[in-house]
Amino acid sequence: MLLGVDIPAKSVQYAGMGLDASAVLGLVALLVALAATIYLVVGARGRRAIATPTQRATYEVLHRAGQAAEPLRGGLEVASAEKSIVHLHALVDGVAVGLADQHQVLAYDGQGDHHRPQFDAAARRAVQSGRTAVLRARDLPCTEVDCPVRGAVVAPIGGSGAEVRPGAVIAVTSEEPNPGLVQATLETARFVASQLALAELDTSRARLARAEVRALRAQISPHFVYNALTAIASFVRTDPERARELILEFAEFTRYSFRAHGEFTTLADELRSIDRYLTIEKARFGERLQVRLQIAPEVLPVGLPFLSVQPLVENAVRHGLSRKPGLGTVSIVARDAGAECLITVEDDGVGMDAALLALSIDQAAEDGLHLGLANVDERLRSAFGNGFGLVVETALGAGTTVTMRVPKFRPDVRARAES
Repeated sequence: MLLGVDIPAKSVQYAGMGLDASAVLGLVALLVALAATIYLVVGARGRRAIATPTQRATYEVLHRAGQAAEPLRGGLEVASAEKSIVHLHALVDGVAVGLADQHQVLAYDGQGDHHRPQFDAAARRAVQSGRTAVLRARDLPCTEVDCPVRGAVVAPIGGSGAEVRPGAVIAVTSEEPNPGLVQATLETARFVASQLALAELDTSRARLARAEVRALRAQISPHFVYNALTAIASFVRTDPERARELILEFAEFTRYSFRAHGEFTTLADELRSIDRYLTIEKARFGERLQVRLQIAPEVLPVGLPFLSVQPLVENAVRHGLSRKPGLGTVSIVARDAGAECLITVEDDGVGMDAALLALSIDQAAEDGLHLGLANVDERLRSAFGNGFGLVVETALGAGTTVTMRVPKFRPDVRARAES
């Protein structure tokens, strides 16, 4: 507390301290400087806490690797190589980086592009031998005075012992190639190989999906075609108009089931085909077959694997209701479940032994009870992930309920379904 009443302007005194005004000002300046220093130190520590140099370097490497991975998942082509090469260059410290297939350099980023014919030949040798090549200045003769290229490391994609070496990574340096550059190039080549392996896996899965659709078509055709034609034949004399309508329904059904294009379809198209199938089966079973539909209009455009709901309905009729005496009902429900579409096919038929669901596809194929179910389950998981397989509830004498979940918002699937 400031003491005294009559205070001279040039000699301000503080109780118990004996400080004049100039001393107080000096003390205040010292405190301000100290506070500023503390603020800068704390701020610097705060900034270091956000990201250390090691953390920033790790982020940069992972970010660049992720940027390069996406185009490489399309396979080793000129377009994918050109999109990924700038990011691969960032992973390898050198004046340039090239990416080659078995024949030539597909993309090159950096200086020394006039050495490309030499790099083409070096990449071919590396691919054929499966060995990393270290090129020095004498291996890369050049007439340009200011050429920065003094060496290169050529690493085959796949590394030592790989059965398939589709190309090579080329790291160009302005110095004598050192062990660090060799190791960085090898690791980059392994990274590229892993992405190309994933691309091949995606392609294989697509081929498998097409093969599974063909297998499912083969399973559908023998028994259904025979039964459908038999049912149609029974109306030829007694009700020619009905026979004509059934022939048209059968033609449209087979046209959809055996269409040559597209691994995906929309729920609306699948339901139209199911309606034709049930029309033919009702002609065969008569009043014994009852159908209940409950479809939410907002889920009709949802994309899903081709022939994924139809086999469930066929399974319900063929194995659930055909063996049941008296009336039988198949219920098909498709409802909106937020980000997903929930589809259920239920029958009140004879059911099946739950132990059969644990059998492999090969074992199930012998009796045909759930080959279609296993096929659909595999294709759902392949398209949407392991969390989207079929859920089957059944027991002998208790009917069967099969449920599937399909993501509603998958632009890639919807575009392929509507094409």
